[in-house]
Amino acid sequence: MADTNSGRGTGRAAGTGGTRAAKANGRARRARPGLPSARTPLQAPAPAPASARASVPVPVRAPARGSVPPPAPARASVRAPAPAAGREARPQGRRVTAVSLVALAALATGCEPGTAEGAQDAPPPVRATRAAAPTASPTPSSSPSAAPATEDAKPRSAPPSAPSASTAAPAPSTARPVPEPSTPPPPRVLMRIGSESDRVRELQARLRQIGHFGRTPTGYYGTVTADAVRSFQAKRKLAVTGSTDAVTWQRLLAMTRVPTADELDPPTERPVAAPDERCLTGRVLCISKKSRTLAWMIDGRVVSAMDVRFGSEYTPTREGVFPVFWKSRDHVSTLYDTPMPYALFFSGGQAVHYSADFAANGYGGASHGCVNVRDKKKVAALFDQVKNGDKVVVYW
Repeated sequence: MADTNSGRGTGRAAGTGGTRAAKANGRARRARPGLPSARTPLQAPAPAPASARASVPVPVRAPARGSVPPPAPARASVRAPAPAAGREARPQGRRVTAVSLVALAALATGCEPGTAEGAQDAPPPVRATRAAAPTASPTPSSSPSAAPATEDAKPRSAPPSAPSASTAAPAPSTARPVPEPSTPPPPRVLMRIGSESDRVRELQARLRQIGHFGRTPTGYYGTVTADAVRSFQAKRKLAVTGSTDAVTWQRLLAMTRVPTADELDPPTERPVAAPDERCLTGRVLCISKKSRTLAWMIDGRVVSAMDVRFGSEYTPTREGVFPVFWKSRDHVSTLYDTPMPYALFFSGGQAVHYSADFAANGYGGASHGCVNVRDKKKVAALFDQVKNGDKVVVYW
């Protein structure tokens, strides 16, 4: 009996102790809201407080590329609460169950990255998204580097600077320009050096009448004629130019008379010398070096006469009797590259021809051996009359 009673007492005492432990555990669960009741089914636990998150290691997702990973939280050991004094210790199985539930709650709430202590101000990780197109800034940048640079972008040219005050166009003046005194236009020039015409011949004949031209008129306006015109202009107090303008020509016409035919075309400037006896028969060009004249003679009769000049002592004109073997109206010397119009060749390269230099400078120069004629009109007529085979006599 004693054993039975003692066993009952012991069972009753154990049942009482188990009931008290269950009640204490229930109170403990109610006191710790994070732990679910053993009687209720498992549900998704509510997020644990920050203190629980910090005390349990939380798996953190890999941070996005380019973001700074948050520092890993320090691990804290989980200790089961010590049993209350005077009470019996909890069974080991229930303690493990409680710890597992707490870990499960931490894992359920640890799917999102937690925030460690001291990192509340760190920005959240940025997810990789598709780059948005750059939008134009409403305010233009003051420097060229502010614009987005691309590989194909061309450097922008600097805008044209505004013209400064120093380069600005001057304002139109309102003052009227003072008219300059009008000057009469210069008189029209009628003849100058290089002119060649019958009017030039008349000019020379008129100047010869009043003593400004001392030669036979040739019809060519050369330096000798220009000097005669300057002399006339200076004496009459006209503009000394050497060219015959309208004013000079009208003054000369008023002071002279109309030239006669002999004054316009004298037979020669110099008296014709007595002809050589070789010139008395046939068609002969009778040329005298002494009188410096040429006489075109047919059977001892003088048809025409003209002034001539000869070669220098270094290129003398050959003397003797020669035939005319070639006529060239517009000949040009291949040796000296000078024109030789109306050329009548009689000895090698020597010929009778017109010379513009002789007409301009007179006897101040010499030929290269030819017989120069300064009257172009006369030598042109002579060229038409002379034939190949006619005789040429050059003598002193």
